[in-house]
Amino acid sequence: MRFNPRFLLFVIIVLSEAIFQVGCTGGGSRTNAVLTRSNDVARTGQYLNESILNLGNVNSTQFGKVGFLPTGGLVLAQPLYVPNLKISGKTRNVAFVATVSDLLYAFDADTFEQLWQVSLLGPNETPSDNHSCSALSPEIGITSTPVIDLDAGPNGTIFLVASSKDSDGNHYHRLHALDLVTGEEQSGGPTTIQGTFPNLTGSVTFDPAQYFVRSGLLLLDGRIYVAWASYCDFLPYTGWVMGYDESSLQQVSILNLTPNGSYGGVWMSGAGLAADASGNIYLIDGNGTFDTVLDAEGFPINGNYGNAFVKLSTTGGSLQVADYFAPYNTVEQSAVDLDFGSGGAMLLPDMKDEGGTAWQLAIGAGKDQNIYVVDRNSMGKFSPAGNNIYQEIDGALGDGHYGGVYAKPAYFNGMVYFVGRGDTLKAYSISNAKLSSNPASQSSLVYTYPGATPAVSANGSLNGIVWAVERVPGVSGVLHAYDARGLGNELYNSNQAAGDRDKFSYSKYAEPIIADGKVYIQTSTGVVVFGLLP
Repeated sequence: MRFNPRFLLFVIIVLSEAIFQVGCTGGGSRTNAVLTRSNDVARTGQYLNESILNLGNVNSTQFGKVGFLPTGGLVLAQPLYVPNLKISGKTRNVAFVATVSDLLYAFDADTFEQLWQVSLLGPNETPSDNHSCSALSPEIGITSTPVIDLDAGPNGTIFLVASSKDSDGNHYHRLHALDLVTGEEQSGGPTTIQGTFPNLTGSVTFDPAQYFVRSGLLLLDGRIYVAWASYCDFLPYTGWVMGYDESSLQQVSILNLTPNGSYGGVWMSGAGLAADASGNIYLIDGNGTFDTVLDAEGFPINGNYGNAFVKLSTTGGSLQVADYFAPYNTVEQSAVDLDFGSGGAMLLPDMKDEGGTAWQLAIGAGKDQNIYVVDRNSMGKFSPAGNNIYQEIDGALGDGHYGGVYAKPAYFNGMVYFVGRGDTLKAYSISNAKLSSNPASQSSLVYTYPGATPAVSANGSLNGIVWAVERVPGVSGVLHAYDARGLGNELYNSNQAAGDRDKFSYSKYAEPIIADGKVYIQTSTGVVVFGLLP
C-alpha cells in the first residue's frame, strides 16, 4: 500500500477540528449536547455531531417547522439542549428555554411536552422594567444565554441571571443554579449580585437599576462569569465583569473596565464571553471612555478600556486586563456611538502560516464595517498613528454608517462566516493563517438590520450547513440554510413552503442551535422547532 500524503493531511485537519471542538466545551461534556452560547467557549457556532440533517434532505419538501415550545414572555436567550436526561421516570432529550418574564422551562425536545417551569421572581416582585428603552422589550427578566455544567450537582446544573424589581421599585439581579431534572435551586442559591471596584476617587459601586446582562454567561474552570450592559446608554453606567464560584455562588472576582470614566458596557449583541484553554477571557467592550495616554507597558493610564477588544487573565482567581486592542480612532468612534462592541469575539483554532509559525488568533467586528484579526499573544494595544494588529480587512461588512456588525461570526472547516447589517452572508477562507481579503462566497440575499448571527451544523467535516435567521419588516423571521462550501447554494428558507407552514415571529439577535436533527430558534412567544417533516 502506497503512502498518500494528501490523505494524511486530511486526517490531520479532521483531528485538529475535533480536538478544537472538544477542548472548547464548557463544563461537563456529553455527545450532542449544547451547553453554552454558540456551542463552545471559543464561540465558533459550529455543531459537528449532526448526523440527521444533511445537504440532501434540508429542502422545503423534506424539512420544515415541526413544533413549537410555548413560553410566557419573549425569548432573547439562546435555547440549550441536553440529551438523555431522566425526568419523571423517562429518559428524554431536553431543551431549556429562558424568557424575559423570568421564567425557565424544560421541554421534551421530541414530543414538545413541557416537563417543568420555574419562576425566578422573589416575593412581590416583577421582571425589571425596560427603563423606557425602546430597544428592549417591555420587561427585562432573563436576557442572556445561561450555561450548563453536566457535572455539577446530582443531575447537572443550569446557571443563569434573572433581573427583577419589587413593589417599591428596587431592582435586583440574582445568579441562580438550578437542577436540570427538577428545576430546584442548587448551591444555596440564588445569590444577589452586588459589587464595588476601586478608582482614583475611592470606588465605583454597581447600581442594579442601571444594568442588565445581554452577553451569554461563561463557565470556565469552575467559575461563572457575567458581564454587564446598560439600558440604551442611559447614564450613569460603566463596564463590569464579575466571576462567581459555581459551587457556592459566591463572588470571587470583579473588574470594572471603565472605573474612572463612563459607558463601556459589554453587550456584543448577545454573544457569549469567549475563553481559551489557558483560562483567558475575551470580550469586545462597547463605546466608552478610553485613555489615550498610556503607561510604560502600553496600557491606558487610568484603566479605562471603552471600545476595545480585551483579553482578561483569571490567574490567581482575579480578573485583570492582560492585553487589548483598541482602534486608532477609538475615541472618535465612541463619540458617535460607532462602537466596536456591537459584535462578539470568536477564537480561531491554532493554525500555521506558510513559514510554519503557529498562531493563536481571535476575530471580531463592530459598527465600523472592518474585520479585525488579533494575535491572542500580542493583540496590538493602541496607537493614534494606526492599528498594529495581525490582520485587518477594511470596509468588509455592512452598508455604511452604523452598517457593520451586530452579531458574531461562525467558523467551520477553514471558513469564517459573517452577516453584517444591510449585507449578504459572507464566507472568508483561511489560508496560511490569514483570512482572504474578499469573500470566497456569499449569499444573494441582503439581510436587513441587525444582520444575523450564523450557526453551522455538520457531521465532522461533512454535510456542512450554514444557518441564519433573517429579520423581515414587521415581526417576522425567516430561517435560511446554505451549503457551507458555497453560499450561493441556498438549500432552504422558511418562505418556500406554501401558506403559513413554516412561519414564525422574530426575536432580536436570534442565533439558532442545531442538535440531533432539529433547529431551535428564539421567538417572541417561545421557541420554534424545525426538522425533517413526518
